[in-house]
Amino acid sequence: MSAIADNLQAVRARISNAAAAVGRSPESVRLLAVSKTWPLSCVVDAAEAGQRAFGENYVQEGIDKIASISGRNLEWHFIGPLQSNKTKPVAEHFDWVHSIDRLRVAERLSAQRPTYLPPLQVCVQVNVSGEATKSGCAPDAALELCRAVAALPSLQLRGLMAIPEPVDDVQAQRLPFRHLRQLSERIQAAGLPLDTLSMGMSHDLEAAIAEGATIVRIGTAIFGQRSSGNA
Repeated sequence: MSAIADNLQAVRARISNAAAAVGRSPESVRLLAVSKTWPLSCVVDAAEAGQRAFGENYVQEGIDKIASISGRNLEWHFIGPLQSNKTKPVAEHFDWVHSIDRLRVAERLSAQRPTYLPPLQVCVQVNVSGEATKSGCAPDAALELCRAVAALPSLQLRGLMAIPEPVDDVQAQRLPFRHLRQLSERIQAAGLPLDTLSMGMSHDLEAAIAEGATIVRIGTAIFGQRSSGNA
């Protein structure tokens, strides 16, 4: 097996153990392999090891990979900040967008999604840590944005995404994830059928799963350290 295949096996074991520790089924947590900045060969290695869903942060890099590895029935998630002038290629090539933080971006994705493709699966990104440098809508604006996104054609609102400020203490890690889960519950109670919590990365996936993550976005633990930041 390749190193990436070994790493995938180890990450899947972490997910399984974390889910079992809180009485959840491992199948309730999907693994999204964050392949941003890694070459196509790494995606191929992961795909050959059974990984199907991949996350990209940069529009052109992601589209180049999608075009180069078509025919493998992979699922592509855009997870980075998205500018309004970059929505068209994302709408045309990706299956999911996790990083909607304002209505203008969602409106453009909806208008530019080709009619021959299924609805684009989307999450609203919430800035749960209140960091000035982080993307995401404010928690108290999330319900209004979710309602507006859910009303758009060619999009299917699935849930919420967050990238909390990194901390080492497990209980401190759990707190922002708990806030996102509670926010999701309030939005569901308001009548929107959310089923996705995209939260948790290599260093804190156990805390995220304990608080209800349904998608964990893992880069470093699968592909190794990268110079442009960890996932």
